[in-house]
Amino acid sequence: MSRQGGAARRGQYIPPDGEVRQSQVLTTYGAGAMVDLTDQAVLVRGLDDWHYDGCRTDVDVPEARFAAALAERFRKIGRELDPQRPFRLPPPGDERSPTFRAGIQVMTFPWWFVCQNGRCRALRKGPQAGPDGRCWHDCDDGARAPMVPIRFVGACKKGHLQDYPWRDFAHRQHKGRCDAPGRLVLREGATGDFGEIIVACRSCGAREALATAMRDQGRPTCEGRQPWLGPDAREECNERLRLLVRTASNAYFSQTESALSLPSGDAQGLDQAVQRLAPRLTRVDSVDKLQALCTLDEELEQALASFDPAAVFASLQRLRTGQRPTPIPIRVAEYRTLLEQPQAAALEPVPAQDDFFARRLPRPADLSLQIERIVVAHKLREVMVQLGFTRLEPPAVRLSGEFDLEVEQARLSSEQNWLPAAEIRGEGLFVRLDEACLSEWAARPAVRAREAELARGYDAWAATLRRPPAAFPGARYYLLHSLSHMLMTAISLDCGYPASALRERLYCSEADATAPMAGILIATGSPGAEGTLGGLVGQGTRLVEHLKHAWDSALLCSSDPVCAHHLPCGDPTERYLEGAACHGCLFVAECACERFNRFLDRALVVPALGQAPELAFFAEWA
Repeated sequence: MSRQGGAARRGQYIPPDGEVRQSQVLTTYGAGAMVDLTDQAVLVRGLDDWHYDGCRTDVDVPEARFAAALAERFRKIGRELDPQRPFRLPPPGDERSPTFRAGIQVMTFPWWFVCQNGRCRALRKGPQAGPDGRCWHDCDDGARAPMVPIRFVGACKKGHLQDYPWRDFAHRQHKGRCDAPGRLVLREGATGDFGEIIVACRSCGAREALATAMRDQGRPTCEGRQPWLGPDAREECNERLRLLVRTASNAYFSQTESALSLPSGDAQGLDQAVQRLAPRLTRVDSVDKLQALCTLDEELEQALASFDPAAVFASLQRLRTGQRPTPIPIRVAEYRTLLEQPQAAALEPVPAQDDFFARRLPRPADLSLQIERIVVAHKLREVMVQLGFTRLEPPAVRLSGEFDLEVEQARLSSEQNWLPAAEIRGEGLFVRLDEACLSEWAARPAVRAREAELARGYDAWAATLRRPPAAFPGARYYLLHSLSHMLMTAISLDCGYPASALRERLYCSEADATAPMAGILIATGSPGAEGTLGGLVGQGTRLVEHLKHAWDSALLCSSDPVCAHHLPCGDPTERYLEGAACHGCLFVAECACERFNRFLDRALVVPALGQAPELAFFAEWA
């Protein structure tokens, strides 16, 4: 991670400004993210300034099924995805011999700095860095003090970012003209409260507290700037500018989606493989020529080895005539694959070369009837891709786990048509709920009434957003999500992995769907590693014990009765998206949760204090 500057253009050696793991680039430090370094604040530049020169490793992340699904969604919004190299790892830098031709470029941001001399506190724009790389200020009292980037910036809900207009802000109520508006100071109180942070002008005495910038009245209009895409990048914007703390949790919401690598050989996988290889098959006009070409091209032969040659040629013909296959949704395909797994055999070896290997466990005699089956995945490969990002408000996610690409999002690049990706290898434990039991539970009057209460809270939350959210997920999703958190907490005590290392993947659909889904995949994995140690898979045979522990733990929360009686609609704390759920019972590390600890209600899973017992899917545990 390096900044661009004049010294680099003159060929002077400059060490990297910082290091992050490749997987962190997708979630926390991606294009458009603000990063604090030791003595600087920087903004990660867009994909146009990610350089792969001299890279010694393969950076392409193949996943044809996922690429085809995303390409179709991008096409609907007028964007194209590179059919040959759609996903790439973030470029690795060389810390021993850093160069601006390799790695991720960053730029200094914000441009306003504050003097660290307590008697001065001058606020200046664009001070020049000294030989030591730091910015210094010659104060009026003769002292010389370092300057650091101001910790506040301006942003809007479309993801735009700019320096806050400090000169205009300080003089917003000043009557008359200030002849020297550049002599600004920033005074901060002992508590850090916005009411005690003052921006003042030494020339005319104008002053304004930051608390006024948090109000809706008089906010400046956003200029539509996109500095991570270039100094002049901007677009039309009519949003009001919001004052934002650089390191705030709402400064950057990465839009990431992922898909599991599934066994090849199905029709959809065939069409995707042929589409990817089509440029190398331009002269193929018969099955015989296809087979002959494969004998001469070892890489092509390996890519098509699992498909029948006649089926490959038929798919190639469909592609040439413009016939596009109807893609199966990513999670639907994964759900079907998990359900199709055969029962585990004694001492069955795990294939070394496969990316996916799972087996269904024999049903324990004491397993609750509400659980239909248990599947352990010894090997999982997950490809995670960043699509874009938002600021101030998290992006809306559909029930299928997909982002709505038609909703406004900040782009990662102005010219590139590939997406940054990470490859995660690990293991997982899959649990499917019984559909008949779910249908009976969902039809209960108490459950319908609870669902209506949760829907009113969802509507109250939706009314606070600028962008339209996805549809209300329903009580079915609340049940699956709450049970997932309960299981992750219980399993983490014995599986050998910390709770933050476990992640959920929910398979949920509408109850009236043609092929309804109701499953939970709890997985763990590590980017850049060959796999994990089997501790999670080993818990499959102890699932009954974990379910009983989860049930017992959720019966009573340390915050009851307040937690159990919480209603989302009309809540003065604005917890609109959860019922009986809090840090004392259901919340987990946010890296483990798909929905930022939202859409949770343990009263739908177990009998909560003061709630109707018929609300609970697991009303009792034998």
